[in-house]
Amino acid sequence: MSGNNESLAARFAALGDPTRLAIMNRLIEVGPQSAGDLGTLADISAPAMSRHLKVLHSAELVHREIDKQRRIYSANPEALQAIATWSIGRREFWTASLDRLTHHLSPPDED
Repeated sequence: MSGNNESLAARFAALGDPTRLAIMNRLIEVGPQSAGDLGTLADISAPAMSRHLKVLHSAELVHREIDKQRRIYSANPEALQAIATWSIGRREFWTASLDRLTHHLSPPDED
């Protein structure tokens, strides 16, 4: 597997967790947040939130800045663009597949 495929796979795997997906949604919608602010998203411990943020950071989905005692996280637009580019590139395949499925599931024409 090439480096790009490994990065993409790591990003999809990271986003496969509902808590991490919620974190990304918050960062995209609201903007940079501290780890403490993100902790209000889910009823999880600070160490659990830290692990989720570490996975997102390892997958390069978030940038992390250190501001004294706080860690500030923001969405990484380049990583999100890579996911979007890959997904859009497969649109023709999915459209054709869904069209075939719709045809297959449609009741037969009555003559």
